[in-house]
Amino acid sequence: MEIPWRNVPSWIVSAEEMEKVITNANEHILMPSSITSKLDKFRCMKRSISEINLDPLQRGGILTPEARAALVEWGDGYSVCDFCEGMLDRVRNPPVEEFVHEVLPQFLDVDDVRITHGAREGMYAAMHSLCDAGDYIVADGNAHYTTVLAAERAGLEISYVENSGEPEYTINPEGYRDAIRGIADQGYRVSLAVLTYPDGNYGNLVDARRVADICHEEGVPLLLNGAYSIGRMPVCARELDADIVVGSGHKSMASSGPIGVLGAKQEYADIIFRRSKSKKNKEVELLGCTVRGAGLLTMMASFPHVLERVGRWQEEVDKARWFSSELEALGIEQQGEKPHNHDLMFFKSEKLYEISKSARKGRYFLYHELKDRGICGIKPGLTRQFKLSTYLLPREDLERVVSAFQEIIEGSSKVQAE
Repeated sequence: MEIPWRNVPSWIVSAEEMEKVITNANEHILMPSSITSKLDKFRCMKRSISEINLDPLQRGGILTPEARAALVEWGDGYSVCDFCEGMLDRVRNPPVEEFVHEVLPQFLDVDDVRITHGAREGMYAAMHSLCDAGDYIVADGNAHYTTVLAAERAGLEISYVENSGEPEYTINPEGYRDAIRGIADQGYRVSLAVLTYPDGNYGNLVDARRVADICHEEGVPLLLNGAYSIGRMPVCARELDADIVVGSGHKSMASSGPIGVLGAKQEYADIIFRRSKSKKNKEVELLGCTVRGAGLLTMMASFPHVLERVGRWQEEVDKARWFSSELEALGIEQQGEKPHNHDLMFFKSEKLYEISKSARKGRYFLYHELKDRGICGIKPGLTRQFKLSTYLLPREDLERVVSAFQEIIEGSSKVQAE
């Protein structure tokens, strides 16, 4: 008789003991020793990260000290459910209900909010509930891949508002009108428009209010993907007239992932957050409950800090613009709109690319050169073009990054000259 894996107790401390537990009376091993002997590597995993991290995915998700404490306190599975009466967003201890139904709606200036597993899950919930299979959505040409997957999963077609191309890659709001009308002329229905605010490649911020006005004139609701804005910069859904907004806690709200927020005007919230016919206290699109532990509590613990840093957004914009000008002085060209209005930036460098052709480590040379100087976040193997974020990095750290690029370029030039 086999011993089910679920019966293996959690107090096992060695591969040898595990093998004993999962060996039955007939000496049948559920997991062979070739596997169990390798399991120790999972016990104490460490992360290797440099002093200065430029990764756009991570800059806005770094936990506050309060969130790190919450991570330990609330790290057990379902820890938030000690006093749950059946609805996650109505839990009073810890004060989830107050956070979800009072704090977040005021923060986003939107009628109703829920916690999701991320911005992508929020987009899917909106698409699946507001659109019919076979409908079209209109999205900006810089949209994140998850916009595409959410639409595909919901059975929708996509029409894009193409960007302007190199070097700015901007989106013209009027393109939404053209796309919506073009689809209507073909006899199809556009049931939703999506604007990425900003996009995750170039950090461009489109005139969201103008896009909303155009969409509403054409009878189409607008979903704003604020994965890189909500929690970093002021985002007022009512002022932008966005019908639905989604945000990412692990990208931009100093939260342990995965976690996101989904807000909507009441007319759309009533549809997206509708309850099950048979399970009366469960919301269908959220599959009842979403984040039930550390992610939610770290978001709550970090929120006072998040609110404060949003109020200092112009400082972050000024830093990004200074940094961009310094790199451009070295021949590293910033792509995207100028002057830039976000910390996420995309750079292009023919100089670094040429160096990589003869460098000992090839196209990985830049990654290693920066790592040797205590800098990480630019993906290994990228030299000709790469993106980074300056968010919340002090000026002295950014000066150090600029100096590193200067040393790399000048040092390589000397070697080539010799």
